Amino acid sequence: MRLRNVTGSEELIKECRYVIPEPVLYQGKWNRYFQNAKIRMEIHNMDNNIHNTDNKIHIEIGMGKGQFITGLASRYPDINYIGIEMYSSVLYRAVKKLERAALELNNLALLRLDARDLTAVFSKGEVSRIYLNFSDPWPKDRHAKRRITSREFLALYDEVLAVDGAVEFKTDNKDLFQFSLKEQEAAGWRLDKVSYDLHNDEEMIKGNVLTEYEEKFSALGKPIFKYVISR
Repeated sequence: MRLRNVTGSEELIKECRYVIPEPVLYQGKWNRYFQNAKIRMEIHNMDNNIHNTDNKIHIEIGMGKGQFITGLASRYPDINYIGIEMYSSVLYRAVKKLERAALELNNLALLRLDARDLTAVFSKGEVSRIYLNFSDPWPKDRHAKRRITSREFLALYDEVLAVDGAVEFKTDNKDLFQFSLKEQEAAGWRLDKVSYDLHNDEEMIKGNVLTEYEEKFSALGKPIFKYVISR
């Protein structure tokens, strides 16, 4: 269910230091934004070899109120996290939550962005991991292309993911999960990990960071489905 609109939310989120008003300016330069781009020189066989050691960039598409992405950013300071939310009213709630928590996270940025515009904001191979959590199931067949795990979106992720990049997807919606597995296979992606009951899966639950919806649904005893896929 979409959250109620917040009047003036577009203007209000601009005041948050985490929100990037013109993300297209950082396409291919996100590590410069985070100020942790660095080059390491090594001497090997009398030659100077330049190795890029920038911190990896992980993004969450449809970040909601931000519990997941801020939890990751707090836990892993050497990874740059970018939360993406299409609706300004939802992003505003995430911003207010950040302000109340008084978090100081130098590895976090937030974008109000339609996921279909990813390639305008990220260069090819710039993103190491994409998180999709409890996405809108768009249950009507005619809306299948809008599902964020459809082959159309997978083709989009392919444009920005690093060669060894991966997509992680969690949902409580069994029909959406089954659809997502079929789309992954049809698009030629590799299924690296899968769980039909994440919270009772000893291996896949390791390091799991809860989303707001995940807390709610798991408390009700609903199984959480998850996969990790790569090319």
